[in-house]
Amino acid sequence: MRFGGPEVLEIVEVPEVHAGPGELRLRVHAAAVNPTDTLARNGSRAEMQKVDPPPYVPGMDAAGIVDEVGEGVTGVAVGDRVMAIVVPKAAHGAYRESLVLPAESVAAAPAGSSHAEACTLPMNGLTARMSLDLLGLQPGDTLAVTGAAGAYGGYMVQLAKHAGLVVIADASDADTDLVTRLGADLVLPRGDDFAARVRRHYPDGVDGLADGSVQNELVIGAVRDGGAFTSVRGFSGDGQRDIRFSVTLVTKYFREQAKLDELGRLAEAGVLSLRVAQTYPAEQAADAHRRLEAGGSRGRQVIEF
Repeated sequence: MRFGGPEVLEIVEVPEVHAGPGELRLRVHAAAVNPTDTLARNGSRAEMQKVDPPPYVPGMDAAGIVDEVGEGVTGVAVGDRVMAIVVPKAAHGAYRESLVLPAESVAAAPAGSSHAEACTLPMNGLTARMSLDLLGLQPGDTLAVTGAAGAYGGYMVQLAKHAGLVVIADASDADTDLVTRLGADLVLPRGDDFAARVRRHYPDGVDGLADGSVQNELVIGAVRDGGAFTSVRGFSGDGQRDIRFSVTLVTKYFREQAKLDELGRLAEAGVLSLRVAQTYPAEQAADAHRRLEAGGSRGRQVIEF
């Protein structure tokens, strides 16, 4: 077991697992590749991981077919197409063919979606859902979203519009059309001066901001006094101008089945876009990581099993 670049990813055999009470076993057909997966691979979390024995299997998004149902689980049967959020720990991660999960982490895959499409929704969709819950905005309020062309940012834009918010988003020139199609009411150039650009349109600032591009202090200025700010990488501000700072930590939502199910229904209705950039067989997982780390892809890289 070694940490490093994409080349350290390798296929290993792991013991067979079975569903216990309150659990499902999933025959995984697709797993989305997220930035958090690269941190597990490159050693950034080595100190945290060393409490568990290797191998370390990354992955927080899975989709596939239920092939075993544990005692006490209702509403799902062997053969159902599902999607799931996964909290990786040791060999328990989405990049594997067979995976046992709490039933509350699993929901029906959106009707008409492929496994690859379905696996792009759980983690990023629930992260966006949690961010909106933390921000606590009301219909008609203004929300700024950074990193709007990404998976989390795109879901933030679409969920916010569905909730009746006015959305101001950032985008590069190449992504302006995409972010507009996602539903943003105002698209501004991305960059370190995003807060100043927001203030030109909203002199008092916006009611809330979801910082998908992890700009932290650089974008606080876009938020009005007494507004709300949520981050996805642990930044919590210092309470300036009575702004309510929160940290969106999606692992707190990994048993929120009702919320995951709602996301699936919104995808079926066309409210949420399931964006797959490219698919790879498991043997080419390293290529999926390389493509993600190269940047610029608009949709998830997906590993298929």
